[in-house]
Amino acid sequence: MPKKKLIKVMDTSFRDGFQSVFGARVLTKDFLPAVEAARAAGVRYFESGGGARFQSLYFYCNEDAFEMMDTFRATVGPDVELQTLARGVNVVGLDSQSSDVIALHARLFKKHGVSTIRNFDALNDVNNLIYSGKCIVDAGLHHQIVVSMMELPPGCEGAHTAEFYMSVLKKILDANIKFDSICFKDASGTSCPSKVFETIKSARKMLGEDMHIVFHSHETAGNGVVSYKAALEAGASGLDLAMSPVSGGTCQPDIMTMWHVLRGTEFDLGVDINKIYEAEKVFQECMKDYFMPPESRAVDPTIIFSPMPGGALTANTQMMRDNGILDKFPLVIDAMSEVVRKGGFGTSVTPVSQFYFQQAFNNVMFGPWKKIAEGYGKMVLGYFGKTPVEPDAEVIKISAEQLKLEPTTKTVLEINDADPKKGLKVARQKLEENKLPVTDENLFIAATCQDKGITFLKGEAKLMVRKNEPEKAKEIITKSAGVNVALNGKNFAVTIDGNKAIVNGKTYDFNVSELTASSATPNLQPQSTGKTTDVVAPMPGVLVKMNVKEGDPVSKETVLFILEAMKMETEIKSPVSGKIMKIAIPQGDQVVAGQTVLTVS
Repeated sequence: MPKKKLIKVMDTSFRDGFQSVFGARVLTKDFLPAVEAARAAGVRYFESGGGARFQSLYFYCNEDAFEMMDTFRATVGPDVELQTLARGVNVVGLDSQSSDVIALHARLFKKHGVSTIRNFDALNDVNNLIYSGKCIVDAGLHHQIVVSMMELPPGCEGAHTAEFYMSVLKKILDANIKFDSICFKDASGTSCPSKVFETIKSARKMLGEDMHIVFHSHETAGNGVVSYKAALEAGASGLDLAMSPVSGGTCQPDIMTMWHVLRGTEFDLGVDINKIYEAEKVFQECMKDYFMPPESRAVDPTIIFSPMPGGALTANTQMMRDNGILDKFPLVIDAMSEVVRKGGFGTSVTPVSQFYFQQAFNNVMFGPWKKIAEGYGKMVLGYFGKTPVEPDAEVIKISAEQLKLEPTTKTVLEINDADPKKGLKVARQKLEENKLPVTDENLFIAATCQDKGITFLKGEAKLMVRKNEPEKAKEIITKSAGVNVALNGKNFAVTIDGNKAIVNGKTYDFNVSELTASSATPNLQPQSTGKTTDVVAPMPGVLVKMNVKEGDPVSKETVLFILEAMKMETEIKSPVSGKIMKIAIPQGDQVVAGQTVLTVS
């Protein structure tokens, strides 16, 4: 029999899998037995960090990502290839970085056990890959460069063709960027299999037989396995696969599924399927206590109309679930189509996928184009690089007006290196102001994670990992009854008296008829107090920063606090001048729309 073609498999379970299913919120100690089992099953290539698995550890898991990376390396041993994901000039942040931060990223990840960095830019702007790629190579790491893919919504044309992807690859080659392998990355899983075939076939012809070509997709829209098969037949030599419980649905196809699909073909994944089966059992046991969003296991054909990437879908639905607005998700997905059409066709992968979702979210919640999401607005104005096609002229105009920014053609590095609010010097100042040790790791955390990074380093971060809880008996609230209610992990003392609800000492008008089985929260409105003004949360979210304390004098339009919802930070300003009389919600807590955060007298 002819010798089979060995396909190099990277196990994405512990990075993309965690992001696609659990919003990247998984504790290191919980998944290490699964890593050990996969290593014992013969896996020698893991995606082990980067992307959302960097910031999420500081934001939600109260863990240090560098310690996690060290632990991962110690668990698998020195001979296993560990790969992380970097977003070009954003590296592992949602915002783009200055040159000194980008260089430090590569050095630190090398120091903490990484052997390969996959380097992509959501806009396919090669200018964003030149310096970031150089830093990866200079650090002695394997540089896997990326061409980002997706399918445009039906009826939409421009860019995102096989010819477009080859033009990006040619620009990479013309820029003399050194790279060791290449990945064609479709985070949304929407690319037509025929287009995948033509793209990989053309890339193989352009790069020659010796170049390692990887194809990455998700099963979100239901065509992941078919696209993988098309990629292999076109000449791909590597695939990204995952293990159950995170495989399929919003994540990559399962290793066992792909092994089965390739039976009787010329391709061989080179795995012992029985050992993989046993490793998946261990992994299932590790994750049994974690809340598994039902949408993470589903195939959703409507994703081709958005396109919403698997790595962002559950993170967003979970945030909407936390905030009691999950019913709005189908509307946001519908709104994304227009946002993509008018946004310049950047690939729907982090951070652009989040920009798309944030703008669609705002269009649903506030009205079409009434509130421009900062990331989306900056993208169409050119602050993240050049979009594949020119964004809609009216959207550019609205974004410039709302954000008070002019369109730019400068490169991202030019902008960031000239920005006095960015870079390691600013990070050092933050550490020194908070009396924190100035180490390379702390500098990088402060630069990429901003205030939340400082909160973690000060030991003030809160654990926000979603695990299953036993179903609690529901209590019926009757007139004048006093009870304690748990909501989103917070305790509220509630007393009902007629149409008044007293919650943690604060009085609200209360209409019992508004409460239904499907209501996430009652429609509570603060009582008018005459001499005082209650400042309420205009939307659900997390109170990420309180800028005032009780007794502080404030002027009208003073920024009182900052709410984060759907990875957007919104400044809440004082409606009046006065003095802060009471702060009802501590920094770091979840709030619901209409909830009083503080009172100005």
